[in-house]
Amino acid sequence: MADNRPLYLGPRLRRLRRELGLTQQSMADDLEISPSYVALLERNQRPVTADMLLRLARTYRIDMAEIAGDDGEDYAKRIAAVLRDPIFADIDLPALEVADLATSFPGISEALLRLHQAYVRDAQALAEQRAAGPLAQENEPVREAQRFLAANRNYFHALDTRAEDLAAEIDKAGGAVDWLAAKGVRVRFLPPDVLIDSLRRFDRHNQQLLIADTLDAASRAFQVATHIAHTALRSEIKQAVRAEAFSSRTTATLLLRALAGYAAAAIVMPYTRFARAAEQRRYDIDVLCALFGTSFEQVAHRLTTLQRPGEECVGFFFIRVDEAGNVSKRLDGAGFPFAAHGGGCPLWNVHQVFRRPGEIASQWLELPGGERFFSIARTVSGARGSGGPRVLRAVALACAASEAERLVYSGNMAATPVTPIGVTCRLCQRAECTARSVPPIGRDVLADDYRRAPQPYTFSET
Repeated sequence: MADNRPLYLGPRLRRLRRELGLTQQSMADDLEISPSYVALLERNQRPVTADMLLRLARTYRIDMAEIAGDDGEDYAKRIAAVLRDPIFADIDLPALEVADLATSFPGISEALLRLHQAYVRDAQALAEQRAAGPLAQENEPVREAQRFLAANRNYFHALDTRAEDLAAEIDKAGGAVDWLAAKGVRVRFLPPDVLIDSLRRFDRHNQQLLIADTLDAASRAFQVATHIAHTALRSEIKQAVRAEAFSSRTTATLLLRALAGYAAAAIVMPYTRFARAAEQRRYDIDVLCALFGTSFEQVAHRLTTLQRPGEECVGFFFIRVDEAGNVSKRLDGAGFPFAAHGGGCPLWNVHQVFRRPGEIASQWLELPGGERFFSIARTVSGARGSGGPRVLRAVALACAASEAERLVYSGNMAATPVTPIGVTCRLCQRAECTARSVPPIGRDVLADDYRRAPQPYTFSET
C-alpha cells in the first residue's frame, strides 16, 4: 500500500540552502516561487510536493533521493541514541514520544541533538585534560583560590572591619610609618639590589621594614600596609580560610597572600570612608586615587570588595591581563562569567587598550545569554625590579548595565552601540562573529565549496 503521508523537509531544505550559500530570496528566484513560500517550507508549515522535489533536483543538480530522505526517521534514530545516555536513565522515554518529537518538532530535535553533542565533546575535552597528568593541573591551585574568593563575593566581613579599626589607629598615630615606629619597627627605602631584588623585605633581627625605593608613592604605601596586614592581622587572615579544606597547601598559601593584599587595601582605603567617596564621586577612579593616595589598579581592586551587608555598592568584576592575553588576576563581585580555560573575547576592549596606554576606554557588553554589562579598561604598569623591564598590563572593571548610570564613565556612552561578546570562543555559539579564533564546542564546520563567508567558520545545523 502506498504511503500518502505529506512530505515535510524543512530542516533539510534550510540546510541545503545554507550549504549553497543562498538567501531565501535567491532560492525563491531559482525555484520560481515566493520567498514567503520558501520560509513556510523551511518551517514545515507546507509539505514539499512532487513538483517541488523535481524543481530542487533539476535546479541544483541533486539526487532526488538525497533530498527526499526521511528526516523524521533519521532524527528519531539519533534522538533515541542520545536518550540512551546514562544521564537520562531515570526518565521514562517511550519510543512513540521520541518518534512524535522527531516528526512533529524537527527544530527542537535539532536543538536537543546539538546540545547533547556539545555536552559530549566538552566532557571528552575535560577528560583528556585530566588524563594529561600533572602538567594539565599545573594551575589548579590558582583556580581553586579564585573559586573561594568568588564564593565569598570577594568580601570578608571580619577582616574588613578589623582593618578599618586598625586604619583609624594608624591615622591617630600620624600614618603607617609612625605607627610602625611606635611598635619598634623602622621603615627604610633602599635600592632593590640592596634588598636582594625584593620589593619588600622585613629584617626581623634589626626590626627594619625595607622597601624598594624604585616604587612610586602609592606602591610604597601599599607595601607598608601589606606588612602591617601580615603582622597585625595575621590571625584574622588565617581565620578566613581556616574552615576550608583545600586540595593543596599551595591553594592555602595563595589565599593567605591574596587576603593580605585585601587587608592592605582595607587599611589604605577603609570601607566606610572609601565607599562613601566612591558613591559621592560616581566611582571616578582618578579622583579616588587622588583622595586616598593610591594607584588605578589598587582602587579598581578595592571596588570589587564593597559588598558589606547593608552598605553594598556597585558590584564589579575585575580582570588583569598582559599583552599576550594571559590572565594574572580576576575577582568577581558582579556575577560576570569568565572562562577558566582559554582566552577571553577579542571584542572586549580590555585587549585593545594597549594601543593607547593610560587612557580609559568604556564599552557596553552583551553576553550570548542576553546579560548586559558596562566595562571600563585601562593599562597599568607593574613594579619594576633592578634594571628589569617595566611590565604593561591592562585592567578592566565590569558591572551590570542596570548599575552603569551610577558611574561617571557612562555619561557620554548612552548612544554607543552594545558589543556582543562571548566568554571564550570555545563556549560562544555566535555563528556570525568575524573575530572568532576557533569553532565552538558542539558545532560542525561547513565546507566552503559553494560559499566563503566573512567569518572564519560557518556551521551546520547539527
